[in-house]
Amino acid sequence: MNIRSITTFYDPALGGMTPPLEVLAQFAAAAKNALQANDYPVQSIRLATSPFPGWAPRLTSDALAALAVDLESQAASLGFNYVSLGPADPANPASYPAIPLILAAAQSVFATGLMTSPGGKVSLPAVRACAEIITQAAKISPDGFTNLRFAALGNVPPGSPFLPSAYHSAGAPPAVALAVESADLALEVFKQATSLEGARLGLLNRLEEHAAHLQAAMAEPCQRFGVRFLGLDYSLAPYPSETCSSGSALESLGLSRLGLFGTLAAAAFLADTLDRGNWPRSGFNGLMLPVLEDLTLATRAAEGSLTVRDLLMVSAVCGTGLDTIPLPGEATAAQLAAILLDVAVLSQRLDKPLTARLMPIPGKAAGERTDFEFEFFANSRVMALNAEPLTGFLAGDEEIDFHPRSSYQ
Repeated sequence: MNIRSITTFYDPALGGMTPPLEVLAQFAAAAKNALQANDYPVQSIRLATSPFPGWAPRLTSDALAALAVDLESQAASLGFNYVSLGPADPANPASYPAIPLILAAAQSVFATGLMTSPGGKVSLPAVRACAEIITQAAKISPDGFTNLRFAALGNVPPGSPFLPSAYHSAGAPPAVALAVESADLALEVFKQATSLEGARLGLLNRLEEHAAHLQAAMAEPCQRFGVRFLGLDYSLAPYPSETCSSGSALESLGLSRLGLFGTLAAAAFLADTLDRGNWPRSGFNGLMLPVLEDLTLATRAAEGSLTVRDLLMVSAVCGTGLDTIPLPGEATAAQLAAILLDVAVLSQRLDKPLTARLMPIPGKAAGERTDFEFEFFANSRVMALNAEPLTGFLAGDEEIDFHPRSSYQ
């Protein structure tokens, strides 16, 4: 098990009311040393700001891109590997067109777009704006890789340590959360278990044991620097190897191949197990199924047994949504908006956070092999896009109000 990220949360708008980045960088370095001294390897240190429209409301898109480059340079010089600028939001529609320019100008900056508003509303214009960002970002590099740094968000609150979803509450003092890469732990426990109940108890015991050690390691640096510890995100993040695969963990419960019937039951079992755990929570704490970051998922997608619709269905009982999905390069914004709308509505109807990180690959058609050269990716095949542009009311400019299903019971 590794720490994918120590994510430090920061509001640039507070100015002198919050510690400067230099001090937060010292904190992050101290936290990394404390974790590694307790045998927890740390892959990256990341910085997540409050939503950029709030601390740079009057800047043009070009000026925002320049500001992102400056922040990226400053953060990198202090030891931060990545920066997340938070989401554009429906209340600031002009913030969405700035994101492709930001992604093109900066190389290690992430950004997101909210598709939902407080109170259970889905914004149809925001859904389309996010789809436009994806199609524009796909053209920034020949392989479509830039969309790794953008996600459309549905009902995602601040405080998630996983990028690109990470952002801070406006006006809040500095905080920190840990994104944990722990698919290997689930796979190890499930392979050793002799029953479903044994698998559940075994995983819970191991996760809670590690959580106690992680909390203890973070206590001293948090106290010394005055940084609030938000908690852990045990979303079982994978690494593209046979030993660290959420897909393999699910199949070890009794599936011959992910995507066949029984996949939903296995995913629900694992998500339910995580729900029962006792640790301070930040972010999703659900089952993460990023196709290109998980060797088994990438293999099943390439074989055709695992589809985009399967992954969306599984998101109804667990998970973080649609993540690192390779799609045909000819996908239009109107087609992508149809997928994003389903994700946004599902997030509101079930009152849960969901994201969509879709990756159209220029020049690639469904069924063709991907050829990324990236340590954290397992290559697969481009997945079929069964979507057509929406028309009528669903193509309008309304904010649709959705009550969570539980509110009727």
